[in-house]
Amino acid sequence: MSTLTVTNIKATGETASRAVSGVAAAWVYFSTSVSTSIYSSFNVSSLTDNGTGNTDVNISNAMISNTDICLQGFSNNFQTHNSQPPTASSFNVYTSNASGTAGDGSRNHFLLHGDLA
Repeated sequence: MSTLTVTNIKATGETASRAVSGVAAAWVYFSTSVSTSIYSSFNVSSLTDNGTGNTDVNISNAMISNTDICLQGFSNNFQTHNSQPPTASSFNVYTSNASGTAGDGSRNHFLLHGDLA
């Protein structure tokens, strides 16, 4: 396998290029409602079910550090937040309803931005 090193990237059909650092380092679309399973992902190796509404997302290729990570996401019918700071190799997702009661969502979407190690 070869490595292609670039500063900017432009997809076929796009008119503007963007910095490689703006491309997501990892993303995941998963369910925790019936069983914990990944529908689709990039740079995510597995999920760890820590109980209702509490999931660790494990990253295949670690980040340089946990201090320069930007995480965003949402879950159907639930609020999302981190119950603990991310590490270079994983981040935690906690989902709850409007009253704060933990709940499992069938459609959870998360993006992670930062520099890979």
